[in-house]
Parts: sequence; C-alpha cells; structure tokens
Amino acid sequence: MHAIRLTRRASLLLPFLLAACGGEERADFPPLRYNYLPPIRLNVASVGIEQRFYPSGIAPDITALDPVHPVEALRAMAEDRLQALGTSGQAVFGITNASLTRQDDVITCALAVVLEIYPTPGIRSGFAQAVVSRQHTGHIDDLRDVLYDITKAAMDAMNVEFEYQVRNNLRPWLLSASAMPLPVERQPLDTGPNEPLPGAPPMQPPPGMSPMAPPLGMLPVPPPQGTPPSQ
Repeated sequence: MHAIRLTRRASLLLPFLLAACGGEERADFPPLRYNYLPPIRLNVASVGIEQRFYPSGIAPDITALDPVHPVEALRAMAEDRLQALGTSGQAVFGITNASLTRQDDVITCALAVVLEIYPTPGIRSGFAQAVVSRQHTGHIDDLRDVLYDITKAAMDAMNVEFEYQVRNNLRPWLLSASAMPLPVERQPLDTGPNEPLPGAPPMQPPPGMSPMAPPLGMLPVPPPQGTPPSQ
C-alpha cells in the first residue's frame, strides 16, 4: 500500500519535474499583435467584441495548453485592425470558434469569427464571417512550441480571410482614407480673399481717410505742365 501511494504522488509531481528539468524548453512566446497591418475603417461609432465560444477543456481539447490563447489572439486582431470612424451605429466582432484539439499526432487549430453591423440597436443590416483552420501532423518534440506556431499560422490566415470577407460583404460600411473628414485647420474656406465673412460688420476706412474718398488707384492724375487740357 505504501508503494502505491508513492507511485501516485510521483505521477502527480511528474509534470512539475519535467518543467523544472526542461532547460531547453522554449520560453519566448510573444503576444500576437497585428497593428502593423492596414486598419479596417468602419462607418460606425463603436466596435464591440463578444466571446461566444469557450473551450471545453475535455480531451481532445488542449486549448488551455497554448502559450498564447487563440481567443486572445483573435481579440488582439479586432483591437488592432478595426477602427470606428463614424458618428452612429455599432459593429460587433464575435468570436465563434477558437479551439485546439489533438488526435494522436494530429493537432488542429480552428478559428471562426463574425463581424456584424447594427445601425440601430437590435437591427442587423449586414455581417461577414471568416473561418480558417491549420493542422500539425507528425512527431511532437515540444507541445507548447507546436501550439504556439500553429496558432500563429492560423492567425496569419485569419487576417487575410477576415479582411477579404469584410471588404466583400460589408463594402457600404467601409471608409477609405480619402473619405475621412479633414481637420478643421485643413479645411478650405469658401470665401474669397476680399469678401467679408457672413454677418461681419461693414469695413471701415483707415483713420484720416474720408469714407467717400476713392481708392488711391482711382485718383485723377493731373496733366503734365505745358499740355493743354483736353476739350
């Protein structure tokens, strides 16, 4: 009985012992960010993010072992790329799948998202869906390495597919860079250089000049001396 207890304790401590001895295990798993990609400008006042999928945590699901959770990577994509530049309405980015599963030596990363447009609350006028998946097949030396790399590859594919679907299905809700409003100081004025602004008081003559005096360029020029005046 005593030997059985020791065996059970050793099995419980095995993952911690492997982690402590794994000096060659990769430790650099930077967050996956996408602010270097072109932004997707939306004619809405706000963008919301909803997580509509939660991994089961039951085999074959191994999502919790990923150094960078697929849900967080999809959330980062929405935060980095979606820009709300309108004055009304809302866009909702929904995460509908973000799972990692393992069957023997095959690991699958499946991602799915939807972007919905609501001009008014409760009324959806358009949406775009994007679905991608990537697989790793073969021997696995380090599970965390494989999970990170396959998540990164799936997210690279998702960025391409998501933008393609949005530009093809939500074209009326997209804003180009040229369609964005100019800052106030860069907007051209409609009035000419000598025209008073609407509502401005009439221009007053400088001090010492009669209000009825003609401009200097219109003063009569006296004839030269010795020239008879014209009849």
